[in-house]
Amino acid sequence: MRILMVINGAAYGQDATYNAVRLAGSLAKREDVSVQVFLIGDGVTVAISGQKTPEGYYKLDRMLAGVVRHGGEIGCCGTCMDVRGITEAMLTENVHRATLDALTDWTLAADKVLVF
Repeated sequence: MRILMVINGAAYGQDATYNAVRLAGSLAKREDVSVQVFLIGDGVTVAISGQKTPEGYYKLDRMLAGVVRHGGEIGCCGTCMDVRGITEAMLTENVHRATLDALTDWTLAADKVLVF
């Protein structure tokens, strides 16, 4: 099964974003499940590497790395990155800049699309 997750929410301050990344990690661990995550709008902030959070607080960039480690693919809206001053060098390893055309292709290929 191919699952596309579209995450719109900012990295911190919204439970929906945290739970979306948790679900992506859980889905990526399943056999016969392909997970693609597209970060759009404020969602691109989830993929900024090296974010410093308070002791004991979750680290979304590390959680995304777990999705990739289990075969998931993560793309960031390039236009959304540009608006926020985020460069590709700032992204977590194995997360790539992507386009709306890529999101369109992923959407058409997906069996299920989840939007957060």
